[in-house]
Amino acid sequence: MTWSIPENCKAINVFIGGLILFLVLAGCQPQTNIHATTNRPENVFSDATIPPTITSFPAPFSTYITVTPTSMPTLVPTAPSSPSKAVMSTDSPLIYYAQSGDTLDVIASHFNISATQITSPDPIPDQGLVPYNQPLYLPAYLSKHLTSDFILPDSEVVFGPSGVDFDIDFYLRRSRGDLATYREYLASTGWNSAAEIIQRIALENSINPRLLLALLEYHCHGVSGEISEDVDQDALLGNTHFLRLGLYRQLSWASDQLSIGYYGWRSGQLNEFTLADGSLMQPAPNLNAGSVALQYYFAYKNDRKSWKEAIDPQTGFAALYERMFGDPWERALQVEPLLPADLTQTPMQLPFEENRGWSYTSGPHSAWEKNGALAALDFAPATYNSGCLPTDAWVAAVADGQVVRAELNGVMQDLDDPVTGEGDGIEQTGWAVFYYHIAKNGMVAADTYLKAGERIGQPSCEGGRSTGTHVHIARKFNGEWVIADGYLPFNLSGWIAHNGEKPYQGTLTKDGMTVVAHWFGSFETRIGLPTKTPIVP
Repeated sequence: MTWSIPENCKAINVFIGGLILFLVLAGCQPQTNIHATTNRPENVFSDATIPPTITSFPAPFSTYITVTPTSMPTLVPTAPSSPSKAVMSTDSPLIYYAQSGDTLDVIASHFNISATQITSPDPIPDQGLVPYNQPLYLPAYLSKHLTSDFILPDSEVVFGPSGVDFDIDFYLRRSRGDLATYREYLASTGWNSAAEIIQRIALENSINPRLLLALLEYHCHGVSGEISEDVDQDALLGNTHFLRLGLYRQLSWASDQLSIGYYGWRSGQLNEFTLADGSLMQPAPNLNAGSVALQYYFAYKNDRKSWKEAIDPQTGFAALYERMFGDPWERALQVEPLLPADLTQTPMQLPFEENRGWSYTSGPHSAWEKNGALAALDFAPATYNSGCLPTDAWVAAVADGQVVRAELNGVMQDLDDPVTGEGDGIEQTGWAVFYYHIAKNGMVAADTYLKAGERIGQPSCEGGRSTGTHVHIARKFNGEWVIADGYLPFNLSGWIAHNGEKPYQGTLTKDGMTVVAHWFGSFETRIGLPTKTPIVP
């Protein structure tokens, strides 16, 4: 068998920024770069091929290798998680048990009711997360909209604690399918195995590698045996668009779809979607974000009948997933809820050095790929000229912690626990911060321990495509991107992020002051970190 693999590309989503006026810090400051940003892999095409694969040995489901971590990170607090916890009561009123990530407004959005119609024997926070498993009383008529057809727990969708010790390469080699010998050329990293590609996609998008493997098996059977004859070998997940050909781009697209469903549900913005046949679907309001992510993913190219077959927990994708990796709900008991109700952000400061003016050029937008969690903010250093120009400005660490990844113009920093003052060096547990568009020259090395304010590297246009020098920054907690304006707003030196009408728009506010994000730059975009500015929790 011969594979023809075009090189991978980053889908481009260019946003143009502009001139920044004076920055009031220590006298006059120059103007900032016009910039736009995307965070996807590069668009490169090639006719490269690889040698024929070796003969593969199809394996029945019973021979899948179930890999269970020998040790699981401990989360505090821990609590059981299972589909039955988001359940229904036949009594009046309906009793709904709060799930990880629930807020009062989001629950009201899912059930299409007013927040005032939700009561509880325990206090309900108006803002922030509702305690996990707290009983909430809702109007009784809503019981007809509930379901017990959960697909996967949240911890099996995001790349969090339960995926830390999972060995992708070991699983593929032991399963002996075609993907064990697959290779693909990427312009940024050369020849890559399927395991290396899956690992990269999992890290970039924070999508669980088990889920990526299971999707490949579901669509093409290449994990356990030979790839199905009716499957396009350049479109193993079924998306035949020319910009999505090749394993890397197939998985990038799949991760994007999963993120739209997951974070759209988490934020309360996605309450319906359309199937390939035009059918309008509304997820049951008691579903968890992980299950909705898969419902949204399977809406692509599926009519109502085939969509229902895919999401059926007894016979569809979930059943395959359990045959491959064991009971996901049992693993979830060890690590969920991913978002404890008492979660607070580790104190963080603005991501640049003191007494140097920067501009707030992009409000909340996607952390990675084109869509998904609106978790990221952009800042650009001041300059008299626009464009992708060298700068003497430096991106600085927002908090203390170890650099766990520094590659491909991205830096991931695992932050110390604010209580213990220690970090575990694992980005899938606790707080982590991602810095992107960091210039290769001068970028901090992996395993470096940084104090808040110490240098990460210089902002640039490197990584993805952008028209101006800047830095892109986003937060994660237990592998889940934390929405910039949601249950725990992004707080940098006391500046609080707020959404605009559209992604990339928005403001930062502090003590009655407002900084407006603007791609072209204006007086309202200025911001700075004066000397000895305290980090405001």
